[in-house]
Amino acid sequence: MKRVVVACGSGVATSTMVGELLKNALAKRGMQVEVKICDFKSLSSYAANADLLISIAPYENVDYGIPVVSGIPLLTGVGTDQTVDEVVRVLSGK
Repeated sequence: MKRVVVACGSGVATSTMVGELLKNALAKRGMQVEVKICDFKSLSSYAANADLLISIAPYENVDYGIPVVSGIPLLTGVGTDQTVDEVVRVLSGK
């Protein structure tokens, strides 16, 4: 199972909402993922075991060794399908 980290400033409301939305959208496409929620301060420890980072806000320019996708479209609802498509491509290696 692929692991996705969703990070925001506090690691509470926004990232939780986006994480659940992403998990449900991927399930509708037949893809099961493990979603972990964290704040930016904890990101390095979570990213070490993840396949993808969903960032809710601009984050420090650090290479965690995994692809990064903006979670803003999932938060706003504008461009959600395209973002989910991108996540599917990244996680399936296409």
